Amino acid sequence: MPPDRAPVRVGVTGHINLTPATERLVAEAIRAELRRIGDRPVHGVTCLAAGTDQIFAQVVLDCAGTYEVILPAPDYRDTITPSRRAAFDELLARATEVIHTGHRTSGTAAYVAANRQLLLRVQRLLAVWDGEPGSHDASTDRTVGWARERDIPTTVIWPADARRDRS
Repeated sequence: MPPDRAPVRVGVTGHINLTPATERLVAEAIRAELRRIGDRPVHGVTCLAAGTDQIFAQVVLDCAGTYEVILPAPDYRDTITPSRRAAFDELLARATEVIHTGHRTSGTAAYVAANRQLLLRVQRLLAVWDGEPGSHDASTDRTVGWARERDIPTTVIWPADARRDRS
């Protein structure tokens, strides 16, 4: 494939606990951002968490793109809420590649490793982030900070009426 037609490698980070209305707003904002990339195909990189990551993977598919998944640990599926596991399974099955961090169990260290692996594989990062500081080392704000330290172009997406589900 000529270099000017090679897929743009786009990663994602963002909040898990979005309201249903916000999920729709975020999907549209991600779709618009992927369109801005131009006429090159998109290859996404995601950890496939509920919320932002799963929305991103579905939008990439809707835009005729492909994606790979970085799994923090073998038990990662168990950390997904039961109502989101079917979507996780379906999206995982459609990944072009699944990368494992080497961690045995899910937790902050495994999530940090996955986020760092993601940043090694992308040319751009989309961050669905409300601008608030996180509470642990794998929070969205930390991943945005690492991307900026590495000069990875980062687009923060937080639609005007977006809300996190705090219940």
